[in-house]
Amino acid sequence: MTRLSGPVMTLVQLRYFIVAATKRSMTEASVDLHVAQSAVSTAIAQLERSLGVQLFIRQRSKGLVVTEAGEQLLRDARSLLAQVDEVTDNVRGRHYDVRGTLRLACFSPLAPFVLPKLISAVKAHHPGLRIEVIEADVDRTTELLLDGSVEGAITYDFGAVHNLTYDHLYVAEPHVVLPAGDDLARRKRVKLSQLADRDFVLLATEHSRDYFLGLLASGGLEPEIRFTSRSYETVRSLVARGHGYSILNHIPATSRTYDGGEVAVVPIADGASPLSVAFARVSDVRPTARARVIAEMARGLFGDGHAE
Repeated sequence: MTRLSGPVMTLVQLRYFIVAATKRSMTEASVDLHVAQSAVSTAIAQLERSLGVQLFIRQRSKGLVVTEAGEQLLRDARSLLAQVDEVTDNVRGRHYDVRGTLRLACFSPLAPFVLPKLISAVKAHHPGLRIEVIEADVDRTTELLLDGSVEGAITYDFGAVHNLTYDHLYVAEPHVVLPAGDDLARRKRVKLSQLADRDFVLLATEHSRDYFLGLLASGGLEPEIRFTSRSYETVRSLVARGHGYSILNHIPATSRTYDGGEVAVVPIADGASPLSVAFARVSDVRPTARARVIAEMARGLFGDGHAE
């Protein structure tokens, strides 16, 4: 009988390795996995011996640094375990019985508008399915998808990104945000030209900055930027206190701001370009049953509608 030769590794070792590499810490990995730290350390040491390579460099200041060999194994292990999970889901044969953990990225400004409703729906219909969320900017969201850290993401479709597919959910129209007592706040629509010579409060996240400034430029405006912020609520609060106007694509259910101010929201009359909110995934990776469930639930909750 011919005996198989080569490295011996287990799925448990690979799972422990993936979590340790993601967390960059044996301690945090053990907490996440609900096992002793020694179990994680032993599994990874056995994996390194079996493969004959060093997967981590231990540094006091940075924790675990993944080596080049470790990065390669991380990509391959994530793909392998996704296939194992897919096999498990297929054997169960019941779409509604999907369980396990799905790591989902979300563009930070979108998170309060879509995540609570989505997570609640998942809990109600798939109690065995757990969602781990990473909020990030657009570029980091793309990185998390491409390196396999997450299986999907909810983000704006700012344009084509190599090897990513965007499944459209809904259109987010831009609106002018004004202090509640502003003369323009009572209008049904506002032309961008009516905002000339006013201070502008800019939501300055990656890509959003170019989008908003491009939108104003299309209306012939070169705004005087008075303040910038990466926070939706900070932008709204500054506007409410009379520090300028802003433009935002998602409108909270209340006109009140955190500090008790009030804003008014008016549609733009110039036919300004909206943004598409989408469920993003890696094009050449077959989605797991978990990812398909989340994408389908997102389409059911938000598809062709709005998150406001």
